[in-house]
Amino acid sequence: MKRVASVLAIAATVSMGAMSVSNAASSDEPTYDDFTSQTYQDADHQYIVNGDIPLSGEKQLREFYQQLVNPQQSDALIINTVYGKDDVWTATQAKNLTYCVSTKFGSDHGRVRDAMASGAAQWEAASSGVNFTYVSSQDKSCTTRNNNVVFSVEPTKTTQYIARAFFPSTAKRSRNVLVSTNQLFNAGSWSPSNILAHELGHALGFRHEHTRPEAGTCFEDKNWRPLTPYDSSSIMHYPQCNGSSDDLSMTAADREGIRSVYGS
Repeated sequence: MKRVASVLAIAATVSMGAMSVSNAASSDEPTYDDFTSQTYQDADHQYIVNGDIPLSGEKQLREFYQQLVNPQQSDALIINTVYGKDDVWTATQAKNLTYCVSTKFGSDHGRVRDAMASGAAQWEAASSGVNFTYVSSQDKSCTTRNNNVVFSVEPTKTTQYIARAFFPSTAKRSRNVLVSTNQLFNAGSWSPSNILAHELGHALGFRHEHTRPEAGTCFEDKNWRPLTPYDSSSIMHYPQCNGSSDDLSMTAADREGIRSVYGS
């Protein structure tokens, strides 16, 4: 497909911190090796694609590349799927999503803690089936190795993204939210609360809304199913990917989508 090189460039360069999208087109599809060499690896050695989505290892990266080279879109807030099944927490797990906030944030710890609480509250207000619980006693040992919490919130010095999260199916060793505080608190119209709510949307299993064909750009892959009609204003839709909202705020469709999965 002639548009693949452009799509691959987008997958490698779009980020929560970017206010524009690379659309340099080429008539040749890049090889897998070319794509791998241009894909950022973060401090946890995970490949970051689509701005803030981590992939663990080359197996997942190769599968992602193949889906970009040979996309199979459907015409239909969307949920991630793994082998055709919804990637979500069980009802019990969704009510007990515990997390810590690393003390390595230093002087920014309180602000990150508050932004996390505010972002989590947006989803909790939309569905009584979801509950994020902050466990402050685990902050001093807040890493993916801490089995006293479901996930950790840790700092990163990268400039490749503002923050990135995980999906429910992610292995515990990779289940964290990494946050670049320099960007989080200097993101213009994107509030820290909304940015982290976006990331927690991924943690609940929700995909980027702009991977739908209606967006016309920033296609990612076909591993999702629709929960609501296409919503260009969704909190899960990057504004720079033909989104119609510039502040990552939650919409009525977002609330409807989470209730369809986790209950009202």
